[in-house]
Amino acid sequence: MVDVFERENVTCVKLDIEVAGRKANTVFVFLVDGMLIDTGPKSVEARLIPFYDNHSFDLVTLTHSHEDHSGTAPWIQQNRDVPIYIHPKGIDICAEPYPYPLYRQLIWGKREAFTTLPLGDTIQSRNKEWEVIYTPGHADDHVSLLNEESGVLFPGDLFVHPETKVITNLESIPVIMDSIRTLLTYDFDSMFCCHAGYIQNGKQAFKEKLEYLEHLSSDVIELHKQGRTVDEINETLFPKKFPIIQISGGEWDSLHIVSSIVADTDKTN
Repeated sequence: MVDVFERENVTCVKLDIEVAGRKANTVFVFLVDGMLIDTGPKSVEARLIPFYDNHSFDLVTLTHSHEDHSGTAPWIQQNRDVPIYIHPKGIDICAEPYPYPLYRQLIWGKREAFTTLPLGDTIQSRNKEWEVIYTPGHADDHVSLLNEESGVLFPGDLFVHPETKVITNLESIPVIMDSIRTLLTYDFDSMFCCHAGYIQNGKQAFKEKLEYLEHLSSDVIELHKQGRTVDEINETLFPKKFPIIQISGGEWDSLHIVSSIVADTDKTN
């Protein structure tokens, strides 16, 4: 199913991702002022092509290289004469065909290789200038896009959910927290998250997410000081085990939340 709707002059394309007949995730593609932000996964390409055929855009900006954000970029490159931009750290990743594990290929499809141009400090759409804010933690090539005049923010995957329960083994909670703190130094109102969609009071939502992560980090650090192992801390704070842990073979796990906080604590002490 493709649900297309408008919020604050942003065209939002909502796509539900199904695996074995069951809803597995939701992704969004956004179009604002002639700029396409992210492209969804390869697995929904057939559903997105009619949208691309019926809408005009001059450029594509990727918040990061993950396949659920870049999957249909190769089709766009092959069929539309528009540049595709990404943070410089994502250029080599995009140049490789589906550089990710099998379970992700089954969920998101096999993203082909494509070429990109490096983002600078700003990106220009038809009538607006967008500040490109480097916000790593979820991915090394992750950026957020802000138009200060309108107060509209596109934070990629930095928000997703107010209470993070699992992350990948390549993510870092302390780095994510620093990126959120960076965003909170800017003035913005609404945000368009690539999984949660349109959130009207975006800045408040980020404040609440940061508060949750700060409390979680304090709990981890306190248990670590008591001599608890990472596994013991994980069992204490995250007794519920989500299906994605087994499906991903441990690539996604609450354990990585704990280990990233402990590693950062040990590094700074």
